[in-house]
Amino acid sequence: MDLAQRIDNLEQVEAIKKLKYGYWRACDAKDPVAFRASFVRTGADIDYGRLGAFQDADPMTEIFTKVALAKVDGEHVIYDMHHGMHPEITVTGEHTATGRWTLRFRQVNLLDRTETLTTGEYDDEYLLEDGEWKMSKCHFTATWSIQQPLAADAVVTGNFPAATPQSPENTVVDR
Repeated sequence: MDLAQRIDNLEQVEAIKKLKYGYWRACDAKDPVAFRASFVRTGADIDYGRLGAFQDADPMTEIFTKVALAKVDGEHVIYDMHHGMHPEITVTGEHTATGRWTLRFRQVNLLDRTETLTTGEYDDEYLLEDGEWKMSKCHFTATWSIQQPLAADAVVTGNFPAATPQSPENTVVDR
């Protein structure tokens, strides 16, 4: 591989990292539009274990929207934190790549007053679509998890921007 090819390969790897980091940022920011935009237009192979397996990103986006945007008394009730690390990205062709990532995930659930810490591995495939990398396959396998109750005096606050005109409306959950 000559120098120009090596530089192009490094640029493609960096673009894929930007895609995946943007995906996690969308998850934590409760942004279903950016979440959906991380995947190919049609036919994404998604398997998130207990959250379900799908052959397109739209059903997973619906679940994400329902969970991430859930509110009680006008306040969000689910707080997520995704920290992805240890990327192993291989450009396999002019328009294809694979990736493996480790995830540290933390969730505070105010509906059941729990905090969950999970770690696991993503196995991804990427496709260059209209000049941008998108996930065509995204499989997450949890390796371990711990859940504990929130302390009775725990106070959780959040600061999320209001839904944008392109975003689905916030979901209200009854207590």
